[in-house]
Amino acid sequence: MKHFLSLQEIQSLPSWVSEAVELKKDPYRDHALGRGKVLCLLFFNNSLRTRLSTQKAALHLGMEVMVMNFGSEGWLLEYEDGTIMDQGKAEHVREAAQVIAQYCDIVGIRAFAGLKDRKTDEAEQTLTAFARYAGIPVVNLESSVGHPLQALADAITIAEHNTRKRPKIVLSWAPHPRPLPHAVANSFVEMMKKQDVEFVITNPEGYDLNPEIRQGITVEHDQAKAMEGADFVYTKNWSSFTDYGQVINQDKNWMVTMEKLGKARFMHCLPVRRNVVVEDAVLNSPQSLVLAQANNRTYSAQLVLKKLLQQL
Repeated sequence: MKHFLSLQEIQSLPSWVSEAVELKKDPYRDHALGRGKVLCLLFFNNSLRTRLSTQKAALHLGMEVMVMNFGSEGWLLEYEDGTIMDQGKAEHVREAAQVIAQYCDIVGIRAFAGLKDRKTDEAEQTLTAFARYAGIPVVNLESSVGHPLQALADAITIAEHNTRKRPKIVLSWAPHPRPLPHAVANSFVEMMKKQDVEFVITNPEGYDLNPEIRQGITVEHDQAKAMEGADFVYTKNWSSFTDYGQVINQDKNWMVTMEKLGKARFMHCLPVRRNVVVEDAVLNSPQSLVLAQANNRTYSAQLVLKKLLQQL
C-alpha cells in the first residue's frame, strides 16, 4: 500500500477490523515503529475528530506530528499545469507538495468538496496532486468524494456491537439546513459492499447517491419501510447528486426519532445537529454509538499509519 486514498486500498476488511480491535487492547505496542518519523497533517477544512484522533494515533506509534490549517494559513495553490500565475494563486502544488515532503515522512490531507462542479470535485485535485508530486505516502483525511478513515472506524464499531450473523444495516438521509458533501455516505456504502450484511439506503426522491457507488444496493424512498427490523441505522445528510450540491428537500419528517429507531443502534459520524438530523432522545440513549465511532477514529487512523510505516 503506497497511499491510503480510499477503501480500495483494503484487500480484506475483516482482517483489518480484527487488527484494529487488537490495537485497542495495547495502543502503544508499536511505539517504536514510528520513532524518528514525522506525520504532517494539512487541513484545507475544519476538523475536530479527524485532527485529534489522527494526532493521537501517531503518538501511539511514536511519531512526531506537525499540523497546518492550510486553508487559512497557506498560500492559495494552483493545480493546473502551464498556467500563467498572474492572478490570486501564489504557489503551485508541484513545489508545495515536494517542499512539505522534505519536512515529513507521511502527509495527511483533508480537502472537502466545493459542491459547485461535480467533475472538479470528482477529480480530487488536492488529494491526487499531493499523491502525484510529494513522493511520500498520502493519507485521505476526507476528500471531495470519500472518507475512508471514517468508514473503517464505522466497520470497527459495527463489528464490536453486532450480535447477528448477517445484520440489517440502513443508511438514512436526514434533513440539514445547508448542503453537505457525499464523502461519508459514499465511503460507508463502499464499506458495506465489503461486508456480509443486509444493506439498504433510504432517502427522499432526488437524493439518490452516485449510481456508480450505489450500484447493486437497494434504495428505498420510504424511510419507515427501510428501517423495519434494522440492527444499525447510520444517519447522514447529503446534498443532491443529480442537482449537484443543491438542497432540494428539507423534510423534517426524515429526522430520526426513538420511535423510528426501534431496537436498532444509532450511528453518525459527528458533528450532528440535534433535533434536526436526530432527536435528543436518540443521542442520549444507550442505543447511540456515536461516541464509540469517534473513539474508533483513533484506531482506524493508527492501523493505516502502522501499515504505511511498515513500508517506509
